[in-house]
Amino acid sequence: MVRHLALELASTIRHDGEGGVADDLESVAGVTRWVRAQAELLPDDGIPEFRADEQLRGEVVALRQAVRALFAQAVSPAPASSADAHCLIATDQALARLNAAAAAEPVTPQLAWPHGEFPAASLRPAAEREPRVRLTAALARAAIDFLAGPERERLRSCAAPRCVRYFVKRHGRQEWCKPSCGNRARVARHYRRQREAPAESS
Repeated sequence: MVRHLALELASTIRHDGEGGVADDLESVAGVTRWVRAQAELLPDDGIPEFRADEQLRGEVVALRQAVRALFAQAVSPAPASSADAHCLIATDQALARLNAAAAAEPVTPQLAWPHGEFPAASLRPAAEREPRVRLTAALARAAIDFLAGPERERLRSCAAPRCVRYFVKRHGRQEWCKPSCGNRARVARHYRRQREAPAESS
């Protein structure tokens, strides 16, 4: 399954399995663990030794807030994730935050054209070596690429009870981010019907 860095960032807010919401970025250690887990999606060789601090944690959380606000805009008029639907920042504020982070690291376009293959363009860091700037810029650019690309049209918020994730719809009837959410939704629907049946017969 294809992983998207922007979706991974948004998914650091998740159902905790006990009826509440967990935040994987709640602590500096959580940010460090999460960034290391994204090593294959990040354009930096220093990820295995990466260590976050409180300033960086705040910057990554602020980016996540912007991404989740823009995801809510992308799935509209369908409902946004229940985790933050009540406290989303404005779209123009989210855009400004994302664009500012992406612009913090200078990049230059590079063309690669391996023999016998199609040419491909990519952006390479120009001079910025500050790990904090490189990380937040990479997260912001990944979100921009995702939101400007074709996957945005298939972005959904999971309709299962208590789930707070966004996901990319892979087939026509998919309503949930994963099978366990589908099972939970079907069970909830069954119990709702059972409760409503006596009221209808009386």
